[in-house]
Amino acid sequence: MTTVSEAFEPAADAAGTPPAGRRQVLEALSGLLAALFVAILSSTIVSNALPRIIGELGGTQAQYTWVVTASLLSMTASTPIWGKLADLFSKKLLVQLAIIIFIAGSVLCGTTQSTTMLIVFRVLQGLGMGGLQALAQVVIAAIIPPRERGRYSGYLGAIMAVAVVGGPLIGGVVVDTSWLGWRWCFFITVPFAAIALVVLQRTLSVPTIKREVHIDYLGAVLIAGGVSALLVWTSLAGKNFAWVSWSSLAWAGAGVVALALAVLVESRAAEPVVPLRLFRERTVTLATVAGLFVGVAMFGSTVFLSQFFQLARGASATEAGLLSLPLIGAMFVSSAVAGQLISKYGKWKRFLVLGGVLLTAGLALEAGFVSATAVYWQLAVFMALVGLGVGMTQQNLVLAVQNTVALRDMGAASSTVAFFRSLGGAVGVAGLGAVLSTSVTDNITSGLAALGIDPSATSSSGGQIPQLSSLPGPIRAVVEAAYGDATAHVFLFAAPLAAVALIAILFLREVPLRHTIDLEPAGSAVAAAPERAIAPERAIAPGELRGRLRTADGSGLVGAMVTVTTVDGRQVGRARAGESGGYAIEALSPGTYTVIITAPGFRPAAATVTVNGTGAARDFVVTSDGVVTGTVRGSDGQAVAGATVVATDTAGQVVGRTSTAGNGEFQLTGLPSGEIIVTADLAGHRPGTAAVRLGGEPVVADILVEATGVLCGIVAGPDGLGLADATVTVADAQGSPVGTAVSGPDGRYQLSGLPPGEYTVVTSLYEPSTNQVELTSAQPATVDLQLPLIRHRVAGPA
Repeated sequence: MTTVSEAFEPAADAAGTPPAGRRQVLEALSGLLAALFVAILSSTIVSNALPRIIGELGGTQAQYTWVVTASLLSMTASTPIWGKLADLFSKKLLVQLAIIIFIAGSVLCGTTQSTTMLIVFRVLQGLGMGGLQALAQVVIAAIIPPRERGRYSGYLGAIMAVAVVGGPLIGGVVVDTSWLGWRWCFFITVPFAAIALVVLQRTLSVPTIKREVHIDYLGAVLIAGGVSALLVWTSLAGKNFAWVSWSSLAWAGAGVVALALAVLVESRAAEPVVPLRLFRERTVTLATVAGLFVGVAMFGSTVFLSQFFQLARGASATEAGLLSLPLIGAMFVSSAVAGQLISKYGKWKRFLVLGGVLLTAGLALEAGFVSATAVYWQLAVFMALVGLGVGMTQQNLVLAVQNTVALRDMGAASSTVAFFRSLGGAVGVAGLGAVLSTSVTDNITSGLAALGIDPSATSSSGGQIPQLSSLPGPIRAVVEAAYGDATAHVFLFAAPLAAVALIAILFLREVPLRHTIDLEPAGSAVAAAPERAIAPERAIAPGELRGRLRTADGSGLVGAMVTVTTVDGRQVGRARAGESGGYAIEALSPGTYTVIITAPGFRPAAATVTVNGTGAARDFVVTSDGVVTGTVRGSDGQAVAGATVVATDTAGQVVGRTSTAGNGEFQLTGLPSGEIIVTADLAGHRPGTAAVRLGGEPVVADILVEATGVLCGIVAGPDGLGLADATVTVADAQGSPVGTAVSGPDGRYQLSGLPPGEYTVVTSLYEPSTNQVELTSAQPATVDLQLPLIRHRVAGPA
């Protein structure tokens, strides 16, 4: 399989993006942002309507939670799959597919006739939402360097905040308008999604480099199945069955086993859905942990706010949306401002730390003050703290990860962080929803009992979402107090989880945001040093882009094609690298461009370059798509199956790994150019090595692994009993020692790794004992050794 690094650019500082370039990027992203806006709107527009929806459909508190959890579950399970597909196929086509799936789910949700049907259709809607959430980050990463990406991530966060602000308000108005009704909460997003689909077709153009692809279907199914089983377990345990029961064990066990198998499959897949090697990078691991717990705290605590305002404080759906404005407004401001400041200074950790502190503090304060009778301005301040914290952490965790991974892994890395954040959200909604449901039931039961009313005689204690307007005054007060206290319990559980996210953020190592889309190619001789602009022989003309293409060993890449396009995909220049790899493209208008480099035998590369009024000079290092094939054979010349073959560069870094097939053949792909050491290893054999040099063409390296033998036995004394601590030395036919062992408590010894041949085995404790042995195969040879009796001669007087 051919592995392609889609894009990279040297680490030289790029000039600031001029206004024209920024406008081009915004035009290219307009359709994508519109689609993401619609997806988020579909979630928030329903939040205020859910109490009315569940009430009219006759649903329960558990079903209320599942209407939210179902979309989060499918969004979570599909996010890493969408991200991996983005690394393999056209990102634009995938965004369009996600929008179409979302439209279909929205229409079906609007026509539902029961709560169960609504939950099923929300799963379909969540699939589309998962695609839009994952692909938005991937597309931005594909066309914008991290240093500039903070600004656009701020725009993304602002779009999300506007959707969250407008959603509850629009949903409240729709529900409270008699001639519309709650079904239009789903229908109203359809025309917006259709418009986004048209706009995206006209504006978005992402360079696509064709690759040979192998989709890890088994890994995708196992991940989705494992996550789904665990979410079902956390949602149903304690309600439909006891936490300690066979049903609980079955759901939890199925989830754990599926995810364990997924890890095994992902570790061996050629194109894993979640590349496990990404977690070797500290930033990826810690950001993933932080994202998981931020998701639990954020989704699990905020999703119940609308229900709190409507059922604990008697607000209408529209009023609930207005009362939530401090949370959403703070999220809007912090996301936009933090994005601008990160792009300006290139530092991101301080904003993540501050966001984690504010999120934890806001949730802790809400846990202490939220109640049916709490003063609103205090709640508004606490909601604002939570909003500020979420705005600073949600997008910037993804940005931190994108800054540390290569472009070929950008989709998988971005979607992995989003996946765990959504997973945390789904777990938070399910788990904290169970906390809320249990607390509400207990509070209502005890409150009614205090009034002398039999709880079983009311529907409010049986899990149904109550209609406050139909309840008598005393019972209504009990219900409002129950929901107020239960919501405080939700925040009480969410605050420590936010603190865990803060701890993970504190251990993140800050890497200044790079100006380039991709990392330097790993393993190349020049990758460790910053790339420099060429020293031009003449002054660069205005609007000219010049430079030199080099291979990893520093030689010029003659004949490579250099294509320059605008960010919306229009070709504006093309040239072929000449002598020494030099290229020049003239008459470019000031702005931001995508440079695509292709050459036979080398990885296609792409980079974002800014050309200002004085022109620009850029060098690029292009790595070969190195391929090593060969056969591993044993001492008898027969092919060896199942041998592990590892490729390392001159610095000792592993750059490739595979195993031999049944016929002993192997293939290593995607190797960097330069000298590579290929090692074959198999149990019972000496490792074999071969040194090759890659420069563009495939290389054949056949490797011989020599079978080794084992000498073992017992060292015994004159009485036949085993002797401990006897030294056993093995020498070859020339008398050179090749191995030493010391016998154990029972006299046993063993020496491994000996090739076939003649050996002399010598042991000593009292007097030396010598034996001759010949190893003819890799099978163990047993040589028992017995030391002779030592006879002492005592001399008499002279």
